[in-house]
Amino acid sequence: MAIPDRVPIAHVRGYRTSHIGHYAGGQFFGSVTATLEPGAGAEPDWRPHKRWYAVLHRFDPTGAHTGSQIWFAGTSEQERAAVKRAKAHLTEQIKALPDHRFGNIAIGLFHVEVDGHVFGLVDGSDLYDGHDHAEFLPDTLGFDPPWDGAYDT
Repeated sequence: MAIPDRVPIAHVRGYRTSHIGHYAGGQFFGSVTATLEPGAGAEPDWRPHKRWYAVLHRFDPTGAHTGSQIWFAGTSEQERAAVKRAKAHLTEQIKALPDHRFGNIAIGLFHVEVDGHVFGLVDGSDLYDGHDHAEFLPDTLGFDPPWDGAYDT
């Protein structure tokens, strides 16, 4: 079984996929997420290297990526404030989507690069000994057969 053309993603209220659904133009995936520079987590002063973002990916009705808004909110030097800003920004972005409603989505693989980091749904099979696996980055949500929308973190 290969990665499907459209990977189902289940809406889970109050958890990592609580900000996904449909709107008048198609589908969306919103999240507040962070990146960390490679190796920085082992450093005593890692906080400036962890960057928080409000992310809103948009897709057409068939699940093809049409655009992304990726907004830098701050670093973990002031993590609570950065996360609060990111959540507020994401809320406003979603409110601006006409006729939005939360629910399950199905989207194709895609990626965009921001600040040297990949954001998107990518083929991660090479990291799983060739077993079919899609990974949503930088959120680290893993999708595997039977492709039912469930994910691992």
